Amino acid sequence: MTAPVPATGEMAASVIPEPAAAEVDNARSPILAGLVGSVLMVFGSLGVGWLAPVSELRRVPIFIWMRTEAIGVALAIVLVAVGGMLLVRSWLRLGQRVRVWGPAARKATLQAIAAWGLPLMFTVPLFSRDVYAYIGQGRLMVEGFNPYENGISALSNYFQLGADKQWTEAPVPYGQLFLWIEQFVVWSTNVQPEASVMLFRLVALFGVVLCVIYVPKLAELHGVNPHRALWLTAANPLFLTNFIASVHNDALMIGLALAGLYYAATRRVVLGIVLVTLSIAVKPITIVFLPFIGLIWAGKNAGWPRKFLFWGLTGGLSLAILYGLSLVNGFGFGWINGLSAPGSLFIWYAPVGLVGLMVASVSNAFGLDGWTLADWVFDAGKLLAVGIVAFQIFRGEHERLIRRLTLGFAAIVVLAPMIQAWYVVWLIPLFAVTGIRNDWQVKALYFIVSFFMIYAISDQLEVFPYLQTEDLGLALVLARFAAAITGLLFAMYLIFMDPDTKRLFRKPAEPVTERPVI
Repeated sequence: MTAPVPATGEMAASVIPEPAAAEVDNARSPILAGLVGSVLMVFGSLGVGWLAPVSELRRVPIFIWMRTEAIGVALAIVLVAVGGMLLVRSWLRLGQRVRVWGPAARKATLQAIAAWGLPLMFTVPLFSRDVYAYIGQGRLMVEGFNPYENGISALSNYFQLGADKQWTEAPVPYGQLFLWIEQFVVWSTNVQPEASVMLFRLVALFGVVLCVIYVPKLAELHGVNPHRALWLTAANPLFLTNFIASVHNDALMIGLALAGLYYAATRRVVLGIVLVTLSIAVKPITIVFLPFIGLIWAGKNAGWPRKFLFWGLTGGLSLAILYGLSLVNGFGFGWINGLSAPGSLFIWYAPVGLVGLMVASVSNAFGLDGWTLADWVFDAGKLLAVGIVAFQIFRGEHERLIRRLTLGFAAIVVLAPMIQAWYVVWLIPLFAVTGIRNDWQVKALYFIVSFFMIYAISDQLEVFPYLQTEDLGLALVLARFAAAITGLLFAMYLIFMDPDTKRLFRKPAEPVTERPVI
C-alpha cells in the first residue's frame, strides 16, 4: 500500500459529495456554449491561423476568401475573439453550476474538456507558429543535421516551412525525447505540414490526458478537492487553447512532470524521477522539480547529510538517464547551448520586463545606455528567482514540499522578463493541486485567464502582407487591435454586466469555507 506525502488542506467537507442529483445544476448549457465557442475558433482559424506557405489549404476557396478578402479576415478575427471569450464564460458558468464538487461534477468537467477540446484539434494553429519550428527541427535531423548546432536556415527552402524567422539561426532548446518525436513526425509524414501538425497535436493531447489523470490524484494527496482541481486546470480555456489549438510541447512536458510528482509522492520515487527526467528531455525547465523530489525521497525527518545524499542520488539517476538518451541520437547535451534562444528579450506585461523598459526609457532620456541598465534589471530578476527557488528548497515544512516547488517554479516564471501565456499554464495545475482558495486566489485566476486569453487572441495573427494597404485599411496592427478590443469588450461584459458571471469578480458576502494548502 502506498503512502502519500501528507498535506493540510480543504478536507472531507469538500471531498464527500451530496447525493448526485444535487451536485450539478444543468451542466449541459455551459458545455454546449463552450462547444459553440470552440467551433467558432475553428472557423476563425481558417482566416488568421498559421499555415505553412507550402500548405495546399491555401488553394481551397474558403481559405482564399477568409485570408485574402478584408471582410473574410475581419470575420475570422471576430470569430476567434468571440469564440475564445465564449470559452472563458462557459468555463466560469460551468463552475457556477456545481453545487457540490463530487462525482457528478467530475463527469461534467470531463464532458466539457472533451466537448471543448475536440474541435480545437482541427483548428489551423492559433496564437503561435512554434509547431512549424518543430517541423523544421525534425527535418534537420531527417536530413542529417545536428539541430543543437544548426538553425533551420541550414535547410533548403526553409522559409516555406512557416516557422518564425527567430528560428532561422537559433539552436534547438528542447531535450532529446522531443527531438525524437520531431524526427519521427517529419519522417512519417514526409514533411507534409497538415499531417505533421496533427501528429504533434496528438502528442500534445497525450500531455493533456496525463494532466487529466494526475491532477485529481495529486489534489487528493493534499486534501484538495480533486474534481474542482480538474475543472480549474484541464477545463480551463487557457489550458485547452495553448496546449491543443497552439500545439505547444509544454503539454507533454507538464503532463510527464505531474505524473512524476505523483509517483514520487506515493513512494515510487524511481519511477517518478524517470518521468520527470523524460519531462526534462522535452523542455529542460522542469529540472527544478528534481531537488524537491530528492527531499521527498529523503523523507520527512531527514537530516542534512541524508538530504544531500538523496539529492545526489536523484540528480545522478536523472543525469544517467539523460546521458543514455544523448548516446542514442549522438547529440549529447547540446540543448544547454540553446536555452538562451529564441524568443523576445522582454515583454511589457511581465513585471520585470516592465521595470526594465521603464529603466531603459528614463535612462535613454538622460543620455545613458538605457538597455544595458535594463539588462541589469532582467538579470536581477533572474537572480531573485534563483534565490527564491533555493529558499524553497532549503526552508519549509516537508508536508508542503509540492507547494514549495510551486512557489519556486512560479518565481522562475513571474520574475522572467518574458512571460508567454503557456508559461502561465505550467503553473495552474501545480497551484490547483496544492490549493486555490475560493476567495481572492480564484478571482486572481479568473482575471489572469481573461487577460491572457485576450492577449493571445490579439498577439499572433497571420494577416497577408498584401492586405496591409491604405485602400483596405487592414494592417496587422489594426487587425490585432480589433481582436484585442473584441476580446476586451467581451471581458468587460463578463466582469461588469453579465448577471451570472459578474458575481465571480466581486468580493464574496459569505465566508470562505475551503482552506487548502497556502
